[in-house]
Amino acid sequence: MAKLDRDGVKIHYEVHGSGPVILLSHGYSSTARMWDGQIAALKDRYQVVVWDMRGHGESDYPTDQGLYSEALTVGDMKALLDQVGARTAIIAGLSLGGYMSLAFTASHPERVRALMLFDTGPGFKKDEARAKWNETARQRAANLEAKGLATLNSSDEVKLTRHRDASGLARAARGMLAQENDRVIQSLDKVAVPALVLVGANDTNFLAATDYMAAKIKQAIKVVVADAGHAANLHQPVLFNQAVEAFLARLPAA
Repeated sequence: MAKLDRDGVKIHYEVHGSGPVILLSHGYSSTARMWDGQIAALKDRYQVVVWDMRGHGESDYPTDQGLYSEALTVGDMKALLDQVGARTAIIAGLSLGGYMSLAFTASHPERVRALMLFDTGPGFKKDEARAKWNETARQRAANLEAKGLATLNSSDEVKLTRHRDASGLARAARGMLAQENDRVIQSLDKVAVPALVLVGANDTNFLAATDYMAAKIKQAIKVVVADAGHAANLHQPVLFNQAVEAFLARLPAA
């Protein structure tokens, strides 16, 4: 299993196939395994890079809370592209992975060929809304520390995962799920690449957020997947893959 050393923190990653690079980032408390269906569908024509965020799956769970942050996650993504020799890539993710894909685009626009945002949101402009989100994240961390992995929900993307213990997820909730500012949502109108904004029709918590992103990102295409919830790729894999492949087919040559 490949590991990327980020100042002593080992990040698990996998490279599948060859061709234009797609970096897929998973949701909070999930792992790279949630992308197995997309790896199978895309690896014949693309180089699909998947990974476990710090505190998740096969990556390290550093004990220092300061080693979990949006900035470090964005740095992990950049280091992964460097590791596989990708000057630019199609940056994609679901839920927290989608938010981090937007954060990466805001920090390193020159590395992004296209953007795919699945069942995700861009954060919050209003401090009160962000504070409410962050309180939920902190409560998740406290529950994980008190009760362990048993507190994880039974959603489809989480069922596929294996974590060694709950400590990394608790710290990731505080440092990566919680948001510091409105930088990401304020960056949407500066996104200068084609973007696929996809959401499951039943993912009610993210319908408004995806409408907002599709309206703000100049080259966005919006797709709603019928009979799918928050893990649209798992609930409707055929429809999901069709939408992704149609979007990728329209991209200009790298």
